[in-house]
Amino acid sequence: MARRIKLNDGLTVDTGQPSRDELAHLAQEGFKTVVNLRTSGEQNQPLSPEAEGEVVRAAGLDYANIPVASTGPLPEQVDQFRQELAKLPQPALVHCASGKRSGAFAIARLASQQGLSGEDVLAKARALGFDWKSPELEGFVRRYVDQDR
Repeated sequence: MARRIKLNDGLTVDTGQPSRDELAHLAQEGFKTVVNLRTSGEQNQPLSPEAEGEVVRAAGLDYANIPVASTGPLPEQVDQFRQELAKLPQPALVHCASGKRSGAFAIARLASQQGLSGEDVLAKARALGFDWKSPELEGFVRRYVDQDR
C-alpha cells in the first residue's frame, strides 16, 4: 500500500489512492472508517467515490466522501471533515490521490485537538513526514489553524 502516516491512534493518512484489494482488507488491519477526499472524475482514479464506498462498506467499515477539488481546499470542507470524524468510529484512514489534501485536513484536525498554532502544526507535519511542496497549501493550513484558535 502507499506509504501511511499515523498521526495518532485515531487517524492515519494514506499518501496515495488505496486499491480495491487494499480497501477490502483495512478492517483486518483494525481500521473502522475510511474518509475519501477525492472528487468524482479525478484523473487516475481506479474507483469512483461511490464505488469505493461500496467496497469499504462491504468490508464492514464506515465510509465518508468529502469531495475536495485538487485545486485547493475550502475552510468549510475542513470543518465538515472534522465534524464527520467526530461522529465516525476510529481508527480512521483518510486519503486523497497524493496525501496533500488528506494530510492538510488531518493535520488541521490535529492542531485543533492539541491547541497548536499554524506554524507549530506545520513543523509537526514536516516532522511526521508530510512534504506538500506547496506554499499555497501550507499557507491555507496555517491560516485555517490560526483562525480556528
